[in-house]
Amino acid sequence: MKPGHTGLTHLVHSTRYSLKGLKAAFRNETAFRQEVVITALLLPFAWWIGDSIISWLLLVSSLFFVLIVELLNSAIENVVDRIGTEHHELSGRAKDIGSAAVMLSLIMAGLTWGLLGWQKFFA
Repeated sequence: MKPGHTGLTHLVHSTRYSLKGLKAAFRNETAFRQEVVITALLLPFAWWIGDSIISWLLLVSSLFFVLIVELLNSAIENVVDRIGTEHHELSGRAKDIGSAAVMLSLIMAGLTWGLLGWQKFFA
């Protein structure tokens, strides 16, 4: 924390940095933009599919979990790219692991939406 940034001042600056990060991700990361669009399209359906507050929360949180993991993956990729452009086994491994985390979050979201949708319409 920077000197003098405590309490409300810290909260204001932290919020500003967070919004700056979201803006940078949206501007520079194609996958993040695509996932934001999918989230925006699916969010209204969460009200329709979710029969309870818990099922609604599962639907919405699965979408936001994908966005969170994508942000972390993008951060890893940016740091690795900042270090250098030459190929290094550990750099490639870090990027692959971040990508795997995104893939697993997408699978989890798909399962959540698929199973709750199935329950809503076919059970």
